[in-house]
Amino acid sequence: MVEEPRGLTAAEVAERVARGDVNADVDVKTRSIKQIVLENICTLFNAINVILAVFVLITGSYKNMLFMIVIACNVVIGIVQEIRSKITTDRLSIVAGSHATVVRDGERVEVPLHEIVRDDLIMLGRGDQVPADAVVVSGVADVNESLLTGESNLIKKAEGAELMSGSFVNAGTVRARVVHVGHENYAAKISAEAKQHKKVNSEIMNSLNRIIKFVSFVIFPVGALLFVRQFFSGEGVELNNAILSTVAALVGMIPEGLILLTSTVLAVAVIRLAKSKVLVQQLYCIETLARVDTLCLDKTGTITTGAMEVASIETVDGADEAELCRALASLAAADEDPNETAQAVAEHCAAGGFEPLPASRVVPFSSDKKWSGAAFGDRAYVMGAGKFVLGDAFAVVEEQAAALAATARVLLVARVEGFDEDGGIVGAPVPLGFVAIHDQIRSTAAETIGYFKDQGVTVNVISGDDPRTVAGIAAQVGVDGADAYVDATTLETPEQVAEAVERYHVFGRVKPEQKKQFVVALQKRGHVVAMTGDGVNDTLALKQADCSVAMAAGSDAARNVAQLVLVDNDFASMPKVVAEGRRSINNLQRSASLFLVKTLLSMTLAVLFVLLPWQYPFQPIQMTLISAFTIGIPSFVLALEPNKDRIRGRFLENVIVKSIPGAVCAVLAVLTVNVVGRLALGFDYGQVSTLCVLLTAWVGAMLIVRLSVPFTPIRTALLVVVVGGTVLGATLLHGLFGIVPFTLEMTVLFVACAVGVAAVFHWLYGVFGRWHGARLAKMA
Repeated sequence: MVEEPRGLTAAEVAERVARGDVNADVDVKTRSIKQIVLENICTLFNAINVILAVFVLITGSYKNMLFMIVIACNVVIGIVQEIRSKITTDRLSIVAGSHATVVRDGERVEVPLHEIVRDDLIMLGRGDQVPADAVVVSGVADVNESLLTGESNLIKKAEGAELMSGSFVNAGTVRARVVHVGHENYAAKISAEAKQHKKVNSEIMNSLNRIIKFVSFVIFPVGALLFVRQFFSGEGVELNNAILSTVAALVGMIPEGLILLTSTVLAVAVIRLAKSKVLVQQLYCIETLARVDTLCLDKTGTITTGAMEVASIETVDGADEAELCRALASLAAADEDPNETAQAVAEHCAAGGFEPLPASRVVPFSSDKKWSGAAFGDRAYVMGAGKFVLGDAFAVVEEQAAALAATARVLLVARVEGFDEDGGIVGAPVPLGFVAIHDQIRSTAAETIGYFKDQGVTVNVISGDDPRTVAGIAAQVGVDGADAYVDATTLETPEQVAEAVERYHVFGRVKPEQKKQFVVALQKRGHVVAMTGDGVNDTLALKQADCSVAMAAGSDAARNVAQLVLVDNDFASMPKVVAEGRRSINNLQRSASLFLVKTLLSMTLAVLFVLLPWQYPFQPIQMTLISAFTIGIPSFVLALEPNKDRIRGRFLENVIVKSIPGAVCAVLAVLTVNVVGRLALGFDYGQVSTLCVLLTAWVGAMLIVRLSVPFTPIRTALLVVVVGGTVLGATLLHGLFGIVPFTLEMTVLFVACAVGVAAVFHWLYGVFGRWHGARLAKMA
């Protein structure tokens, strides 16, 4: 009689705890909430605006501080989004469980996972997740490592076999000795890398940051020169007026509303996608996915559902199909602890109406025999690997098995005379046929992959499964080049990986670290890469990708590290995400040009009025009027309209091209009013300022007209609101916005300038539009 293992003693456990050999979770700490709040508040962008607000406060003109409302909104949105991201990241835990059964002092006890120590003897049965890397001491079990390796087949683990933390016991019972704890565990190493803070790769964000950095570089020297020039000009400009004029110039340089617009548009996209059961965990990933040109798919859980199904049942020459189906139904029903394969066979046979025979004896599957069997009265059947069942006789049916194996896992079914006392086969097995089993392919997979192909996106399938199986499934769903596949175990150097990902589109036997290498290699070649997956083996690649998508039914690790989570586990939701991204980005590009007109105008005028002998013709409150009706309201309306056009060109270039005509015309109008109004007509500051404000609004309205073509009822209503709001501000609220009554001379000058800049604007808009269109065509 074999003595029951005693496991560790209490003293040995205490000794290991003392030296730190405990299965504690070694987290990579994310930023604290305090750090997130401080980093969002203490930015150069906010500092500039606060300094400007302080100067306005000194003058006592509180109405000119309204621009700080936008700054506050930016800060709040940024903090909320980052705290939300921190919470999801902190939940990242690959090993999900609370207790494990260990043997200590000869007794089985349950302990929390974090109290397991090195060399503990743990008991694992069906459905248990392996809490720490261990080595099997006794027993046999089928282990599912798909979340770690991506290979969907069950792995037989017997004495001496390694168990990886994060894998699941599918059938059987084993005792295993813990060899790694805490950060040494396989799953912990992946989790630690996945938790590293990743910088968002967003072209819009990067473009906005470049604008802000440039403005920050010039704003203070230009502001100082402008203030000195006005206050010491000898024209009698008071200190408060000089400050307000300077602040108006500097506030106009900063596109603070554009940042708020971007956050708002993407937040609306998040809400829309949530209705389609898509969880967005990082705002800017919507933009990134809209720009993706390469999509890397994990097979299991993405193209396939993760469930097993019978692909086909084929008889060998001379065998009876009815007997084959009856044998399959009986073998599946006889399995007392059916795994996913047996369950798939049972479901298929039940659907076919085949009643199983009652079993008189069952021979369970073993890793040595690689088959299972059962006796049913006067007959007996076995099912398993063909070579192990038939031996040399397998050569007769090997070609038929190989053909089926191209897309599925193939098991042979044979009739036998019976079994001996040790469970061995008696007599020569007679083959009846084969059952081919594969992962269930999603019904929408082919259509979804077809969509991406139509959009010019290259689709790569990267899996831990046998490359022949992966290639077969890829071919069924329409992946280009599926007939040429690569066994990733043959790729040993980064150079080989880089060459393979550029030439091939189907990869099998891919290790988790190789998936990340594939993504890196594609990114180095200039591709924008999206990665989808559902297992721990996908986590590193998901973290590396420009846009990462996980299935809700997958591992916690994959869900929490991904930027997008498909709640309904349906890959068919991806086109909706791409469409939403396109709507957001195309509309943002269109609306952003309105903001850049103000930025370019303010920067140019600030420099010019350092040289000109007159006071800067705008006050902060007047910039608020222009921003509200010719920039703010129109940009938000235009940014939320339907738009499914492909993303073309670079964000900043697309925006500036549409901004330059408006900025140039606004600058010409302001200079004309100052030169003619002050030198020829003798206008005072109030009259000049009024004309400059209204002519700038006029240029903004012309840009809105060009951006609104072709007109829709909403766009027509928008133009009415823009014109009506500006007129209302200039008449009924003229005191608030510093607008003085028109004289005949002012009216004549306004009409002349309005007609002139209209002609110049439409000419410039056409010239730049044709140049940019030709450039985009060349890039394509």
